[in-house]
Amino acid sequence: MSVKIIVLAAYALMIIIVGVIGLRKTKSFNDFFLGGGNVGPWFTAFSYATAYFSAVVFIGFAGKVGWGFGYSGIWIGIINGLVGVLAVWAILGWKVKKVSTEMGISTLSEFLDKRYNSPFLKIFASVAIFVFLIPYSAAVFIGLSYLFKSTFPDLGYVNAVIFIAIFTTIYLVLGGYKSMTLIDTIFGIIMIIGVLIMIYFTLDKAGGLSVITSTLNEINPKLTSAIGPPGWWPLFSLIFLTSVAPFAMPQLIQKFYAVKDRKAIRVGMIGSSVFAVLLGVIAYFMGSTTRFFAKTGQMKIISNADGSLNVDALMPELLTSVIPESLFIIILLVLLSASMSTLAALILVSSSSLVKDFYAGFINKNVTDKKLTLLMRFGSAFFVLLSALIAINPPETIVSILGISWGAIGSAFLGPFIWGLFSKKVNKVGAIASMVGGVAICLILFIYGMSSPQAGTIGMISSLAINPIFSLFFTKKTNSFK
Repeated sequence: MSVKIIVLAAYALMIIIVGVIGLRKTKSFNDFFLGGGNVGPWFTAFSYATAYFSAVVFIGFAGKVGWGFGYSGIWIGIINGLVGVLAVWAILGWKVKKVSTEMGISTLSEFLDKRYNSPFLKIFASVAIFVFLIPYSAAVFIGLSYLFKSTFPDLGYVNAVIFIAIFTTIYLVLGGYKSMTLIDTIFGIIMIIGVLIMIYFTLDKAGGLSVITSTLNEINPKLTSAIGPPGWWPLFSLIFLTSVAPFAMPQLIQKFYAVKDRKAIRVGMIGSSVFAVLLGVIAYFMGSTTRFFAKTGQMKIISNADGSLNVDALMPELLTSVIPESLFIIILLVLLSASMSTLAALILVSSSSLVKDFYAGFINKNVTDKKLTLLMRFGSAFFVLLSALIAINPPETIVSILGISWGAIGSAFLGPFIWGLFSKKVNKVGAIASMVGGVAICLILFIYGMSSPQAGTIGMISSLAINPIFSLFFTKKTNSFK
């Protein structure tokens, strides 16, 4: 236990030091929110990739998908890397940076406002970010805190949440984006080392890949096939949701506003893609081994109160079973790093939706740069506190929003953002219809019982289809995009 405490204390000290370094380099709102718009390729690459992955992937998602889909869940990791990262960088990276400079914007909401000359889109976008990203932040808290509690049983769940909140606040409030990119790079290196340790001990404990494959084949041959037991549509919807939503996720698009230049985008694209494929493939492969370790009795299966399988406990139990206790602190740091990087990205964008988009956009348009930066610091601290409070005592409505947040954000922004960025023919009516309609379709399907990945997939496809269709029927010139 003493070694764990020493390592964790060193980790906490590192966070404080990075926060102080960021504070000394942050002099303006542009510095705080975008790192001065001059962030290098490797910092941006690690910042994007670590914001993409959180402990939610490792703890809940990989276990649930791996148990249900077997090896076919690995497709999610591969296509996430090739589409959700590589294609996003290749298609959007320079275009977003160029447009942000030409239009003088720093948020996705500002782009929608100026592109379509629509204050309504700006307000709706700000509300959507607040409603759906804050519960997502709370989900990151919840997932990580349970693992934290299992590693330090005397700490307690609430204390674990408080610990994470305090240190996320320190480096984010002090240094903003500059601190975030520096610490994300450190986090990324920790995550690479950690997942390599994970895969090594998983294969070693099992006796090799061939043993895992033959056992899974005995349980159900479809677990080792290209398409797992649930079938192609559930698999496709998971892949589409997690790979296409990043084309319009505000916390990821922000990375391109901040990147230095076109060369940095080319280098960053390769670095972040390799990182994403490595982490994604290992996470989903490990998830698929949960049935093997359960079958061989090497892993404990946890049930819910109603007797059903607790899928959220699969990966924690697997990691506890295969990773030597002496190295488990490294795995905790991997999950802590994954979560804090995602959490910081979500909090920074959520704060900007309130401070930059709403306050500076509608209430006080003449706010000084100094005051705006100060408000961003207070806003970031407020949103960390809000996410932590939700995580400590989540109401039922919040729990429902957690499940659909990723799909709802994708459904809101995909149609107006992608079409608005690449086509001069779409207009304000089409953009509003696609944003409101996409979210409405996604939420209605979810409320009436459709799974969140499938509801999100249909909502995003609808958003993409609605914008050009409505723009065609309402051809009034409402564009301000050149």
